[in-house]
Amino acid sequence: MTAVALIPARGGSQGIPGKNLKPIAGRPLIHWTLRAAAGCPLIDRVYVSTDDPAIARVAALIPGVTVLDRDPATATATASTESVIHDALPKMGAFDDLVLIQATSPLLTAGDLADGFRKRKEAGATSALSVVRQKRFLWETVGNLAKPVNYDPLRRPRRQDFAGHLMENGAFYLTTRESWLATGCRLGASTVAVEMPAESAVEIDEPEDWPVVETFLEQAKQHRLANIKLLATDVDGTLTDGGMFYGPDGEALKKFNTRDAAGMLRLKKETGVELGVITAEDSPSVHSRMRKLKIERYAPGSKDKVAVLRRWCADLGIGLDQVAYIGDDFNDLPALRLCGYGACPSDADPEVQAAADRIFAQPGGGGCVRAFADLIRSSRVH
Repeated sequence: MTAVALIPARGGSQGIPGKNLKPIAGRPLIHWTLRAAAGCPLIDRVYVSTDDPAIARVAALIPGVTVLDRDPATATATASTESVIHDALPKMGAFDDLVLIQATSPLLTAGDLADGFRKRKEAGATSALSVVRQKRFLWETVGNLAKPVNYDPLRRPRRQDFAGHLMENGAFYLTTRESWLATGCRLGASTVAVEMPAESAVEIDEPEDWPVVETFLEQAKQHRLANIKLLATDVDGTLTDGGMFYGPDGEALKKFNTRDAAGMLRLKKETGVELGVITAEDSPSVHSRMRKLKIERYAPGSKDKVAVLRRWCADLGIGLDQVAYIGDDFNDLPALRLCGYGACPSDADPEVQAAADRIFAQPGGGGCVRAFADLIRSSRVH
C-alpha cells in the first residue's frame, strides 16, 4: 500500500498576506505541516501544490517533498480544495491512500497522522479525519426560538461528566484513492475520528490567530524534547571544533571534548535515549573514538544523513519527530529541518542557526553536545 500526502498552498492569501512563508516559532509556516508529513513513516511521498514560486522554493527545502505546479484556476479565493485534489491527482503517480493536509494547521504532528492510519485500520474504515473535543452546550434557532442541540437543560450535566461533541479542526483528511475517484469527496462512507489537543482547533486565518498559535508551538517544543528517543550528532564542527591535524600520511588527529561524551552516555544511562553519530567523513580517528564510547549507531561516510536517520527510526520503531539532531554546517540542514528537535553550536553556519530550534552558547567541540544531552535529560525531570 502506498500513501501520499497533498498540501495545498496558494500564494494569494488574503487574511494574512504571504502567511505560508511567514516565520512562526522559528520556521516558515508551511514547514510545520511538511515536517509532520515527511516525518510520518506511513506516508511514502509528500506533495505541495502551489502557484507561487517562492512557496515552491521554501517547500523544496524539506527532504522528500515534491512540488506540483498548481492550475491558476484552482488558486483563487473561491476555488474549492477538491478542485486542487482533482488538479493534482494525475501528477502524483500511482498510490492507494491520500492524506489531505492543511498548511495552516502547524500543530499537526507525525504522530497524529500515524494515529489516523492506525485507527482507520483498526475500525476497517475507509477514511479518517482530525477533530478536537469541544465541551460546549450548543443551541440552534427554530423560528423565533432557541433549541438545545446536544443536551437537556432539565438535566444539565457537569462539565466533567459531559462527553461534548467532536469538531473538525481541518488539520488532515485521510481516504483511499478508490473512494475519491468514486465520490470526489475527501471522506468516504465510513470514517473514524482522530482526536488532537484542544489548542489545535485554532487555525491561522486571521492576524489575531498568529500569536496564539505561535505560543502553542513554543510550548510544544518542550513536549517534543520530553518525547525524544534518539539523539543524533554530526562530528566535525560539532563533536570537534572542526580542526584536523595532518601528518605525512594524511589525517593524524582530531580533538574531542570528553564532556560531550560524558553527557551523551549519562543521557542514555538515565533515560534510555539512544545515541547515534553521523559523519560524511570516513576518519580512523573518529572510528577509534566511537569504539571507545561503544556507540552502536555510527554511520561514517554518509552523504545522506536523513536516509540514515530514517533507517535508525525504522529499527527503533520511532518517528523522526522523536529524533533530536545537532549539527553545524549546510549538509546538516535536511536533518535539522525534518527532525523533532534541531540544535547547533554557537559557531554554526548562519543558515544552520536559522533552521535550528536551539542555538547553544558553546561552540563546536566546546561542549555543545553535552549541553544538548543535558537539556533532553532535564526535560524528563521537569
